[in-house]
Amino acid sequence: MPIIKDGAIVTDTWHHLADDEPVSAAPCTVSLARWKREKSELAAHGGALGLRLSGDDRVEDFAGELDQFPLVVVEFPSMGDGRGFSIARLLRDRYDYRGELRARGAFIPDQVFYLLRVGFNAFEFTYDANLQTALPLLNEFSVTYQAAADEPLPLYRRCAR
Repeated sequence: MPIIKDGAIVTDTWHHLADDEPVSAAPCTVSLARWKREKSELAAHGGALGLRLSGDDRVEDFAGELDQFPLVVVEFPSMGDGRGFSIARLLRDRYDYRGELRARGAFIPDQVFYLLRVGFNAFEFTYDANLQTALPLLNEFSVTYQAAADEPLPLYRRCAR
């Protein structure tokens, strides 16, 4: 399945495992609930392992283990659920997560610019979205006023340089 990652359309190599699905050697993601239950078994499985979060998950519950995950996926059950924006900002700014941070779910193409600003660098639509239409929206605005994960200085500080 194609996704947008780092400003390009690429083929996704990750598989999102259900909580009862067996782990394979292929790159896969597991829910935070499963990670908490099966931490030692999952850490020893040998393949690339990513973490999948819902808006109900607390970053503080796993922040000390972030370096174990090359991918963190934040689920968006609906376009109106903004909790994933806050999770991304915490991961990037407070906990300095530098791996792939992927938005997955029912967000709309118009939101990708704002998702990028809070720290997401990959986008996986769970419905039939036109990625060619969504891609240019990553650069929808050429100037931003506020500081964010993608630009730590507000505009007035950048102009003073």
